[in-house]
Amino acid sequence: MATGAYGTSTVKRHRRSRAELEELDAALIEIVAEIQPATVRKTFYQAVVRGLVEKHEACGYRLVQRRLLLLREWWIIPYGWITDNARMVRGQTRYSNLDEFVEEIAGRYRKDYWQESNVRVEVWLEKDALAGVLYPTVVERHGLNLYVTRGFASVSYLHNAAEHIKVDGRPTFVYLLSDFDPSGLQIAETVGRELVDRAYPTEVEVERVAVTKEQIEELKLPTRPTKTTDTRARTFIAEHGTGSVELDALPPDVLRGLVDERMEQHMDPRRLALLKLAEQQEREGLAAFAGTWGEEA
Repeated sequence: MATGAYGTSTVKRHRRSRAELEELDAALIEIVAEIQPATVRKTFYQAVVRGLVEKHEACGYRLVQRRLLLLREWWIIPYGWITDNARMVRGQTRYSNLDEFVEEIAGRYRKDYWQESNVRVEVWLEKDALAGVLYPTVVERHGLNLYVTRGFASVSYLHNAAEHIKVDGRPTFVYLLSDFDPSGLQIAETVGRELVDRAYPTEVEVERVAVTKEQIEELKLPTRPTKTTDTRARTFIAEHGTGSVELDALPPDVLRGLVDERMEQHMDPRRLALLKLAEQQEREGLAAFAGTWGEEA
């Protein structure tokens, strides 16, 4: 018997052959290349979904963790493809000369795609570990802010978000992604209630787009035992059963697709493409002007 983060289960340990490890490594390289920047846990969930490892902390997670470490030490997977969001380095951006600074400023210009929209749109995410997966879609493609709560949002976080909504004044649609477990459902309920109350009289509509029961069944997502220590567990189990599913279990392309679908409800992709074209032209004009200014300086 072995006890891991996924509860007590009978684990039959199997020592993989060299050929089996090479097959696993090849699959892990493919997964990380697809979702990078990836966390170890996100890679583990994708390996479980594809039937590569057991859904168990000791036999599954730790094996993936060890192989990813070796693949990076062997320089097969670039270190930058695996991220650790819990640790960071703080400092200031430095430039070798004025031309380098001018070039960066021009490259950072972004157009407000939603300035003329009659609605405001926000995307909220429970887990910081998945911010790298959604950033390209939410921030870069659609020009929106990504709200990362890291679990339950604080009162200050909710208040500041509501104040921005009130100042803006447009009807606001909030799309939220969280785990399918007692806390994940409560997070969505809290955000919905607090934003609606605090942003009044501005209209706010909150939709939880993942993880849902339908997604679990359709994609056959791996479940884990619901933590009975959670005060909300009894109600959750009575309504949904004993299995919980983490947001990490959803494939990255599915997560991004869910966001794209909601965004396209509010902005025609053809209009977005035109705005991006205008942005590129304005950026090039700014770069030309900045270059002239740099020469004069």
